[in-house]
Amino acid sequence: MSQFKIISQFLKDISFESPNVPELFFNQDNGQAKIEINIDIQIKGAENNVFMVDLLTKVHSKLDKDSKSIFLIETTYSGLVQMEEEKDEEAKRRTLLIDVPHMLFPSVRALVTRLTAESGFPAFVMQPVDFEALYEQRKNSAQQNNKPANQ
Repeated sequence: MSQFKIISQFLKDISFESPNVPELFFNQDNGQAKIEINIDIQIKGAENNVFMVDLLTKVHSKLDKDSKSIFLIETTYSGLVQMEEEKDEEAKRRTLLIDVPHMLFPSVRALVTRLTAESGFPAFVMQPVDFEALYEQRKNSAQQNNKPANQ
């Protein structure tokens, strides 16, 4: 892991939509809800080993029976990171794509919980994310997509 410090972290963008309210509150037989969570990480470099790490999160809750949207939350939560000089590019990437998002995630989790609770729905608490597993999964997927056709 490369040495780094978070200079600042902040909410860059947030969106909450609940297009089927108040109908959802009036109908008591809505059935089961399903939740889809998508997480992406974007890195923007700057001078003097300062990077912006954006943790993009999308939480979409839908009714299982008809896929009617219950709520949709999209956030971009960012960290401005100062890294020490790092020659090993893989170590730098791992730090920016695993360690920094791991530190930013609790704030995103708290935002999502608060938004769902304030919206009148039961509070939704996101489970912790294994950013290392996510990194390895995406790395393996990228490697498989770059294989020659005869393999």
